[in-house]
Amino acid sequence: MPSVWGISPRQSIEAECERRGKRTVVSGCINLLKGGTADDELILALAGPAAEQVLAGGAGGRNGYWPRVWGARGLLYAWEDRAASMVVRATADESWRVREMALKVITRHLIGDAISSVEELQGDPVARVRAAADRALVALTVAHA
Repeated sequence: MPSVWGISPRQSIEAECERRGKRTVVSGCINLLKGGTADDELILALAGPAAEQVLAGGAGGRNGYWPRVWGARGLLYAWEDRAASMVVRATADESWRVREMALKVITRHLIGDAISSVEELQGDPVARVRAAADRALVALTVAHA
């Protein structure tokens, strides 16, 4: 397995894109984000040491929310437009961490189709999600003005 400890998520994800190809990494991220599976090496590249506990069945295991969060985070650094609809759908995820990360992806990649979903999340019960929604709406408004 590639060593991912001691480097940033961005560096780890970029290295994984070089190793297996961006298209493959993006496909894995999309699959995780929709609740599917991915191989251990990709999960470790996306999450670093935090993945070890999840892969061992802790913290909700592979069916918990962490793999979906990591799939979304991977899309911050490995992006193809085909992921946009899945990211927009992730704004309705039951986990606030997934919603927050989806908003970060929307902000970074200026996914214009997400505006109505972003507006809805301005009323989210979790303050971090509301703050991410506010940042996303500002970015989208400026980009599409």
